[in-house]
Amino acid sequence: MKKLFIKIARYLGYELIDQSNFSSPTLNKTLDQELSIINKKSIVLPLGEVKITRKVNSLFIVFRMNTDVEIWDQNKRRLFEKPKIEYSSRSLRSLIKSINSCKKKYPNISINTVIIDDNSNEENIGLIKNIIKDQNIEIISLDYQKFKTVIKEQKTSQTFANLASLLESFKVAKERAEDLILFVEDDYLHFEEMIEEVVASYEKIASQLHKDIFMCPADYPYLYMENDPTNILIGNKRHWRTIDKTLCTFITSKELINKYWDNFHKTCLDRHEPFEKYLNEIYKKEICISPIKSLSLHLTNINSSYGLSPFIDYKKLWDEN
Repeated sequence: MKKLFIKIARYLGYELIDQSNFSSPTLNKTLDQELSIINKKSIVLPLGEVKITRKVNSLFIVFRMNTDVEIWDQNKRRLFEKPKIEYSSRSLRSLIKSINSCKKKYPNISINTVIIDDNSNEENIGLIKNIIKDQNIEIISLDYQKFKTVIKEQKTSQTFANLASLLESFKVAKERAEDLILFVEDDYLHFEEMIEEVVASYEKIASQLHKDIFMCPADYPYLYMENDPTNILIGNKRHWRTIDKTLCTFITSKELINKYWDNFHKTCLDRHEPFEKYLNEIYKKEICISPIKSLSLHLTNINSSYGLSPFIDYKKLWDEN
């Protein structure tokens, strides 16, 4: 009778939980294993099952890189006080680890990556090419001339270059992406499970909300400096909180890029205060969330409110990459 009941439940699309031996007979798994099935259902104990209606088909990653400037617009040093190429290279290594881990777990999701390089010298670009030699990653060299008549004249060449590389990133994503897009800067270290968690949590939460969303992989310290209200959501293997500000590392969909293209474009035309002014305007209308605890670590100055996420072993993550 038990076997028959399991077969009927499986046929009807239900999952059974046997708490006596901590297993799911319909899934043929113990409850400490991954119970969710990508693009089909998300299962989180004890909350049950969410049918996936917003499936993720592909992820397009834009890695924005400058291997020379220590900290843009500041005279401070980053955590560990190394040359900028150290941060770019370790950031890229950690991203590749996360990409490959996700590909292994979710082989049916297409992941493509491009690097927007802001005029790295030969030595640095040689190091980057060596890191990606076994990966299908394209490098696009930033051409300032394309933006001379688009971006307003800036006080420094660094500010102009930053705006130009961001606009190039947005344009490339708008032209090439098909589904989800990850914009990522080269001073973040990523946990190996970052992309896997982003993809699985995106489709779960977007399916529950019946709309596309924005996600930020970093849990910034500034989020805890004021007593702002927030909502807590359950992702794949993490809690996520609603936020109304991001920097320029975030995930969204091609649909939302097209919907808010004016905001993306205006972000890059001048140095605004705050820099992400027009991006933050979007979050007044759309849901944006970040993980608790962090999936990515922003390696800026240790005192920066936009930097180090709480409760992370910074040195361990740095050494691993």
